[in-house]
Amino acid sequence: MNIRILRIELKRSVAPWAGAVVLTAALAFLYLVDAEWWRGTTAWTAQWTTLALWTRSLLFYLWPIVVGLGSLQGLRDHRSKTVELLTSTPRPAWHRAATSAGTTALTLASAFALLVLVGGVQVLANTEYTHLGWLPISLVGALSLVAGAVLGMGVARALPSALTPPAMAMGAFVFTVLMSQSHSRTETSTAPGFPITEPTRISLLSPAVQEVRDALLTLSAAVHAGQTIWLLGMAVTGFALLVATAPRTKVIALAPVLAGGIIALLVLPSDPRRIYVMDETAAELVCEGPVCVTRTQQARLADLADPGRKALSLMRGALGGQAPVSVREDHAVLPDGSTPRWSREAVLFDFDDHTVASAKDEELTRALIVKGMVPGCAPVGWESFDLKEVAAQSIAVAWVLGEDEPIDSPSAASSEVRALARPAWKNLRALPPAEQLSRINAMRTAALSCKGDPFDALSGGAAR
Repeated sequence: MNIRILRIELKRSVAPWAGAVVLTAALAFLYLVDAEWWRGTTAWTAQWTTLALWTRSLLFYLWPIVVGLGSLQGLRDHRSKTVELLTSTPRPAWHRAATSAGTTALTLASAFALLVLVGGVQVLANTEYTHLGWLPISLVGALSLVAGAVLGMGVARALPSALTPPAMAMGAFVFTVLMSQSHSRTETSTAPGFPITEPTRISLLSPAVQEVRDALLTLSAAVHAGQTIWLLGMAVTGFALLVATAPRTKVIALAPVLAGGIIALLVLPSDPRRIYVMDETAAELVCEGPVCVTRTQQARLADLADPGRKALSLMRGALGGQAPVSVREDHAVLPDGSTPRWSREAVLFDFDDHTVASAKDEELTRALIVKGMVPGCAPVGWESFDLKEVAAQSIAVAWVLGEDEPIDSPSAASSEVRALARPAWKNLRALPPAEQLSRINAMRTAALSCKGDPFDALSGGAAR
């Protein structure tokens, strides 16, 4: 296809409008809606992998639109009543189909590439970790748009009706909804067994992906391979329907998409743990002395190093041999609702924790001491406020720093925290130093194991 033919096709087809709709709708959705893709380490402009995954998640809405627009393009010859005229010309049918489908594919792929480029420029400014592991995610996303449009064109060519485009768009939307609801339900490792959903092989037939949970997770190679096979089968079927004229050949044209779906289900992983996998390179620790962060956050290491070393020094002076010896970003990925896992030897923290992410210098030192003493036992992915836990944190920090009294909590419940913490603080300070250390160690043991009540242990009470 030369430039002249491409220019003509761009003028007389809906391909430019399809590309414009994809780009503008995606950018409008990302910039006008204040949602999870703007927050924390999983923001769509924070890392390359999160950029690729968030833009793929938009296909839940964009893919049905593209399928409908492709169907509208497939009706062009029927609307102009030139089907018989074109079939009587010596130009091969596949040549005409390739010209139309190629133009549509080019504009959609370009629109998706521009969307990724807009985010990529911002990612370059936000991270020092660059890699190509995100590229297959985006390439499969672009392929899904192309395959959906070509399938829509082929179906509309085979079933020329004014109802075909809206029916195809609605059918594609129903398909993505059904795929998103086909996640399996499992139980977490918590005692109550909070139910969570996980993707299955069937759900991976959708071009969209689920919301980004962790910046260190990425789709496995088996997922890329299976989805590529499925989408290629879809595209081949669409192109075959564009060329087919006899009813028999139209039925035969369905074979590629059926074969692609069957092969894809054999290739796609059945174990949810092999769908989203850890990016081992991204999870590698980059250290400055005893303070370590993952490679994705290495730009923050310089600001974290001094407060981290100071926090370790203060805890060593207060706890002696029981003190942690390192500060480390927590790169363990646990299911939402599960119980956090803390360490006695290392202060584990997460940059998605607002008490750490927004803190600097002395405030950051205090936040890291809290993480080393009473890190909190709210289930993963949940936000909760435990009055007794916050009171224990304020007492622990004051004791490590040798302050006269606990500093008030910045929360709206500061008066309640103060009323609970001050009597316990006075009772603790009235004890001999050895007994104080014993109570603090008991509090820390309960806090790190998430099997007791830190405040009760600090007050000499029984664990819950």
